[in-house]
Amino acid sequence: MIIPFLSDFAQALDNLRAQKTRTLLTTSGIVFGVGSVIGMMAIGAGARAETLQFIERLGVRNIMVDSVPASSSQEMQQRRQSSPGLTHRDARILHTNIDAIKAMSVRKTMRPAALLPKPSQSPPEIYGVEASYGQIHSLRLAEGAFFDSRADQTSAAVAVLGEAAKVSLFGYERALGKFVKVDGTWLEVVGVLEEQIAQSPRRESSATPDVNNVIYIPINTFEYRFQDPGGGLKDELAGVDLQVAAGEDSIEVAKVVTAVLDSTHRGTADFTVTIPADLLAQQQRTQAIFTYVMVAIAAISLLVGGIGIMNIVLATVLERTREIGVRRSVGARRLDIARQFVSEAVLISAGGGLLGIGFGFVLAWAIARTAEWNTIVSTMSVVMAFGVSVTVGVLFGVYPALKAARIDPIDALRYE
Repeated sequence: MIIPFLSDFAQALDNLRAQKTRTLLTTSGIVFGVGSVIGMMAIGAGARAETLQFIERLGVRNIMVDSVPASSSQEMQQRRQSSPGLTHRDARILHTNIDAIKAMSVRKTMRPAALLPKPSQSPPEIYGVEASYGQIHSLRLAEGAFFDSRADQTSAAVAVLGEAAKVSLFGYERALGKFVKVDGTWLEVVGVLEEQIAQSPRRESSATPDVNNVIYIPINTFEYRFQDPGGGLKDELAGVDLQVAAGEDSIEVAKVVTAVLDSTHRGTADFTVTIPADLLAQQQRTQAIFTYVMVAIAAISLLVGGIGIMNIVLATVLERTREIGVRRSVGARRLDIARQFVSEAVLISAGGGLLGIGFGFVLAWAIARTAEWNTIVSTMSVVMAFGVSVTVGVLFGVYPALKAARIDPIDALRYE
């Protein structure tokens, strides 16, 4: 059974070699189609991996409550008639009434008026947080350690620098043990963070903050040693970061958090609640649609390539009508004729598929280098693209093959 197929493929290869230019042009449709499918799926896989990494660093069990600053003093006065804004009292109420909360940190922010050493880039933002903030956000240290609860209780003059803040203030030399002067207060650097992945924008300003250009200090140090110049239009707290206990549904807990705050704020929309777990599901749905659309667009190239295969096989059938008649007259069956032309279609699609795999890897690499996007070529995408290309070749090669098999031998011998 194998020998006839090998003979058909050998003869098909000889026939394709005889028409090199036409074969190359037809194969190019499959090459570009397979390469496009692999490239588009590589973009989707890379984006998905970055999203998962982003959500993991953000914390799938975290809930972020952010204050929404008023745009004017008039708006703030209207709010204060019904809501006190986000306060320490809110944090205490949440901690007392929601058992699913494992860790919590309040957060206050400010832009310093003066810094020493003078930063080489934009001045870092000051974050006043509790010691649990590092645990909640899984902050990793490049130098030293995050301050502990004792430093917070004693209002210690210590600071932990974000990666960009450290470079801006001290360059690339070691910063641990050095001092930075913030609005007249000297703070000792006890830790430097590794570079963080950008998280969702905070609500304190319209500009998206650089999460690496931050100086973290204990919340009590912030409150007792600093005066926020922009406090008139801001709430007592900029935010409250929560970590839900393992096994708890963060989405359901977030609903409870929202309900509690709606009650204490009397329905005033002066806060937002961000749920990374919900964000993950939304991102995955969006990316799935994005991937399907890209693959569908790339699949059109395969469809065009399949039409090209049908075209060349039909042309070949027409050119070799007399040959078909001779083969039928010496005993060749219709199945033998059909198998011969299907073999040619399969060779074109399989050859184009193999070349397309190489083109797909090159395309993914080029996109990663030029657009600075993360791309991941998976085995599944390669197998799927190649399988589809061969299937397209077979499907679009069947019709011309059947047409060749149905040619009457007598009419074929008369054909000029």
